[in-house]
Amino acid sequence: MVQKLTRRQFNTALAASAALASLGLPRAHAASGPVIVGTWGGDYQNLLQKYIAEPLLAPKGVEVVYDTANDTVRKTKLMAEKRLPRGSMDIVALTASGAYEMWKNGTLEEIDDGKIPNIKYVLPKLKTKYSVPHIYTGRVILYNPAKIKTKPTSYADLWNPELAAAGRIGVIDIQYQTTIESAAMINGGSLNNYEPGKAKLLELKKMGVKIYPTNEAMAQALKTEECWMCIMWKARGVMWQNAGIPVEIANPKEGIVLYVSELAIPKNAKNKDAAYAYLNAMLEPQPQQEFAKNMGYNPTASNSGLPADMAARIGFDKAIEERFMVQDQEYLAQNDPQLQEWWNKVFKA
Repeated sequence: MVQKLTRRQFNTALAASAALASLGLPRAHAASGPVIVGTWGGDYQNLLQKYIAEPLLAPKGVEVVYDTANDTVRKTKLMAEKRLPRGSMDIVALTASGAYEMWKNGTLEEIDDGKIPNIKYVLPKLKTKYSVPHIYTGRVILYNPAKIKTKPTSYADLWNPELAAAGRIGVIDIQYQTTIESAAMINGGSLNNYEPGKAKLLELKKMGVKIYPTNEAMAQALKTEECWMCIMWKARGVMWQNAGIPVEIANPKEGIVLYVSELAIPKNAKNKDAAYAYLNAMLEPQPQQEFAKNMGYNPTASNSGLPADMAARIGFDKAIEERFMVQDQEYLAQNDPQLQEWWNKVFKA
């Protein structure tokens, strides 16, 4: 059972800690007590509980409590609580772009690598000074091999007038950002210039592309064979294959852009010691393996010990890995509002 301190007890302990510091004596940093993890719900949260909280943190006296919502809600909460001495979350899960945005807004603590022994295993391309990468995957093309006999090799293969006119090509509303980016990559744009993607997507709109509201809606369309080809994260493709949805995975020649799920510590977190213990446990081999097995995401730690057959199925060969691309977070921070406005008011209109 976790004992809750009264305000007087807390202030007394705080004063004692300050006194020790003034004497030059070391402070204790043993992690204990509750750690509030702001995260997505569903399978993601269930796996966090089963493979991180219960086996690795509970024995140390760290109780994990979840604050479940989407990342927009978490970002709003971080900003609303920014000036408070103590926030409501100790760990916050965000996309790579969301974490960068919150860092730029001054809500996230700079990570102290010395408090995370396992961080030495994190893939260098995924490291930032303000977050710890949890899992990652890459953006690919999914297609129905029974309907599309020639394996796609480029995002440009979605610009097939016959398939689009028949409603067989789909894009996803909530993935407006990466869809514009993919279109830019085949029309003279780049990861820091999405503007050429707009004209290319208007071509696809004229052909008759279908827009699905969510990833789940796309999964259903692929399952019923209403849609035959789309842009999607490879991890989703693996999950959908496991669920019996008839899709194969193709790597676009334009390159693999990564999606990274990141965890960070708010500057005003109440229990930073427990937060650091959580981040270190997250990088242990067992939980890294289980997220790969259950969700199709790649481990971010090089010592995960993922079986070779699974690594081959969910990952990419070395030649592709060497050319992995990460999104330009500064460009997105400056341009996301206008990209979303164009998508809603022009492309979807």
